Amino acid sequence: MCGIAGFCNLDGKPIELNLLVSMTRTLSHRGPDEEGYFINEGVGGNTTVPNGTSRVPLYRLKKGIQGLGNVGLGHRRLSIIDLASGQQPLSNEDGTVWIAFNGEIYNFQELKDQLEERGHVFKTRSDTETIVHAYEEWGEESVKKFRGMFAFSVWDERLRLLFFGRDRVGKKPLYYYLDEKRLIFASEIKAILAHPGIRRDLDKTALSDYLSLTYIPSPKTIFKHIRKLPPASYAIFQNGGLKIQSYWDLSFQPDRGLSDHQIEEGILELLQESTRIRMISEVALGAFLSGGVDSSAVVAFMAATSPTPVVTNSISFSHDIYNETAYARMVAEKYATSHNEFKVSPEAVSIMDTLSWHYDEPFADSSSVPTYYVSKTAREKVTVALSGDGGDENFAGYSRYAFDARENHVRDLVPLSWQPTVFGFLRDLYPRSNALHALFRGKAFVANVARDPIDAYFFTVSTIHDDYKKEYINPDIYKEIAAYRTLDLFRDLYGRAPAADHLSRLQYLDVKTYLCEDILTKVDRASMAVSLEVRCPLLDHRFMEFAARIPKDKKLVDGKGKVIFKKALERKLPKELLYRKKMGFALPVREWFRNEIREYAGPIILDGPATRDYLNRETVKKVWDEHQRGERDCSPRLWMVMMLNLWAKRFAV
Repeated sequence: MCGIAGFCNLDGKPIELNLLVSMTRTLSHRGPDEEGYFINEGVGGNTTVPNGTSRVPLYRLKKGIQGLGNVGLGHRRLSIIDLASGQQPLSNEDGTVWIAFNGEIYNFQELKDQLEERGHVFKTRSDTETIVHAYEEWGEESVKKFRGMFAFSVWDERLRLLFFGRDRVGKKPLYYYLDEKRLIFASEIKAILAHPGIRRDLDKTALSDYLSLTYIPSPKTIFKHIRKLPPASYAIFQNGGLKIQSYWDLSFQPDRGLSDHQIEEGILELLQESTRIRMISEVALGAFLSGGVDSSAVVAFMAATSPTPVVTNSISFSHDIYNETAYARMVAEKYATSHNEFKVSPEAVSIMDTLSWHYDEPFADSSSVPTYYVSKTAREKVTVALSGDGGDENFAGYSRYAFDARENHVRDLVPLSWQPTVFGFLRDLYPRSNALHALFRGKAFVANVARDPIDAYFFTVSTIHDDYKKEYINPDIYKEIAAYRTLDLFRDLYGRAPAADHLSRLQYLDVKTYLCEDILTKVDRASMAVSLEVRCPLLDHRFMEFAARIPKDKKLVDGKGKVIFKKALERKLPKELLYRKKMGFALPVREWFRNEIREYAGPIILDGPATRDYLNRETVKKVWDEHQRGERDCSPRLWMVMMLNLWAKRFAV
């Protein structure tokens, strides 16, 4: 795993080596082992690089040409494969194509064999060089052939273009900044901000998205002029213009011809393969083991392949309702793993200021804290860890899918034209009716059935719905974005989902938003903060494509998700683990905000720079007080405000 950075000057100025080095070294946590640089045309300015070093690894320096499109590539390496000769940036045989790459290509040996048959000559054993030759052979179509996680930049000197690619579900990040003078790109925003003259204007619609979702969806970032390359996309930059093209999508079209036996066999066969190819490594390798179904399944398949005990790593909490360690130990015992645990205490929250630097923009999934600590625990033993991310999206495992199905069932009982009147009346009546509480188990249910299905799902997953943002956002900012609705993003994705039914459309929506922008962002930054590579067998695109063909009534049955997946895994895991109540990988923040971290969090939330400049301070104070009095659980909103303030303290102008 690595970090990449670079820029292209459009105004004829030569690339400054010291600037390229400075940008790249902000990513040293992503690649602590080595660094390397490529500059295609003349070096300008003082070539003494930061920290007093007068020499850095420079793979190519071509002087004397001051034409349009001078390019510099920087790379920080975490050595995993081909430790001896896999240094980057790396080129083809004649030095006309260069690459800086972050990720792993799991089918690189297969591609290498094909390319050698076509006459390509390899000088390393690295998967990186496979990308270079694949680009030479197939051009922009090459990205479709890669099976793995990746973000890369390729400089083609013959065509004088930059070619960028990002993996299908967005495991690896790639950001860029483009104006009339330069294109700047990097694995993390902080490397772009290291370039002088970057405009840091706040994207106010991105702020609105964050308040709803606790993350910022692609292609936006919190900075108006910095953007993400979306997952499953490639980009070509040539003659000052940037073209972005999608190359893959996940189609949820059920194959009714598949029997239960065929589905179960397909799940086991593909998961075994996707796990096996993710165990290719020249360094120590282990796994995250939460005690849930998905991570336990990955460990089971690893144990079947590994010649030595799998190194497993878990997190525990002092509050029992959050603690899954008993189930993690059950799996560790069954498969004789070398098991390690770390107990997360309230003091662990002190890491949030550091994590706010790693995330670069506001990010409010509180499970980033245990993810950081399980990564840190794993890194003490291994350099690569496999995780169980992706099971809930593939097999409808989130409880919100079951809630949504119940809501739709109730809607179906009332004619469409009557629904606004009937359910609106129930919603307004709810606070005065104990009978409704007993019948519907909460005001959220009644509020949701009064909405259309897409708005209801958005209401379920959003921390602050669009309808209430006026209360939370600074009035001067809100005036500018009053007409903007994050809900429209959900409507757009739902409407164009290649899916045959409502549940599959929701799964598609989550793959395109929550999975990429929350789950995978969380894991990438938390693991890279400690220089750990994390691989996800359940997010292999072939496995995902197979899962998407499974009919919805094999996934969600009578309010229970992952039905066919669990059935297949009965051969591998104890039933008491497979069929227990689902637990989330989250902190006990509700209790902590009222007790252990109250003194730490209070000043940040109530008087931080974002509260003063972006939010309505009176509303923030009201929410804080309601939570402290125990009137309701406001912890998701408080955590979101805290993280926004920690980000603003470090990055806002």
